[in-house]
Amino acid sequence: MHKLVAAFALAAFAFLAPLAHAEDGQKLDPENTLYMDLKDGRVVIKLYPEIAPKTVARIKKLTREGFYDGLVFHRVIDGFMAQGGDPTGTGRGSSMYPDLPAEFTNKLSFGRGTVGLARSSSPDSGNSQFFICFRDCSFLDGQYTIWGQVVSGMDHVDNIKRGEPPVNPDKIVRMQVAADAKK
Repeated sequence: MHKLVAAFALAAFAFLAPLAHAEDGQKLDPENTLYMDLKDGRVVIKLYPEIAPKTVARIKKLTREGFYDGLVFHRVIDGFMAQGGDPTGTGRGSSMYPDLPAEFTNKLSFGRGTVGLARSSSPDSGNSQFFICFRDCSFLDGQYTIWGQVVSGMDHVDNIKRGEPPVNPDKIVRMQVAADAKK
């Protein structure tokens, strides 16, 4: 019996080990980690529920509903950011849920791999669209909600096709909350 329990524990650890750490070795909470699968591989995003609780709750809800699966990156500006999360692929669409209030912070800054909530000119107009910064974008600080940080797979984000909109845009193959993930 002990051998069976030990074998199960070892198998569970082997399965969960990739979930537990980012590239820099930091331990991640599976409930507050997203897996975004792109054509070139998996991007791991650490969520910030302590910074943007309403936004993180929305992103996780939409992710669990499969909302992001198959959506394109409709606006990808070299040296700036990749934007997706619009079900229409035009930059004008959103989820069926109401817009979110701004959750701006001075505790974090927009840098390479930072994930922010896209919005229109109104601070309280974010909904489902998001963007990932390719480089330092600290000029956005205090104007957009930071809800996550890419901790692994930024090279895959770097490979997203550029354009406004890109010709044959890249898609989110699948997005999952790590706690729910299936390989």
